[in-house]
Amino acid sequence: QVQLVESGGGLVQSGGSLRLSCAASGSIVSSNAMGWYRQAEGKQRELVARITSGGSTNYARSVKGRFTISRDNAKNTVYLQMNSLRPEDTAVYYCNTEGRVATSPGSWGQGTQVTVSS
Repeated sequence: QVQLVESGGGLVQSGGSLRLSCAASGSIVSSNAMGWYRQAEGKQRELVARITSGGSTNYARSVKGRFTISRDNAKNTVYLQMNSLRPEDTAVYYCNTEGRVATSPGSWGQGTQVTVSS
């Protein structure tokens, strides 16, 4: 089944950068549309960025131009490069396949905490 492990979060100052990694099992990354999601304290989980199996990408307006989603099929890993971080980016970040998000709403991993200080 789908197994995803997020890492790379941490505490950074505003304007700083972080690179999140999502290690996936099998050929999940190459075969599925992948998304990075985040959930801030007291807020609903939201889609941050997505990448299709063909390499097309989309971003939330709030992060476009600052975040970049990418994948390494050989490593079965999807990344989220986050630049020019802002305090409002503070959240727990999760990765998942779009299919699993749509069909299995409870299938989320531990995520990785990103905290941006002002």
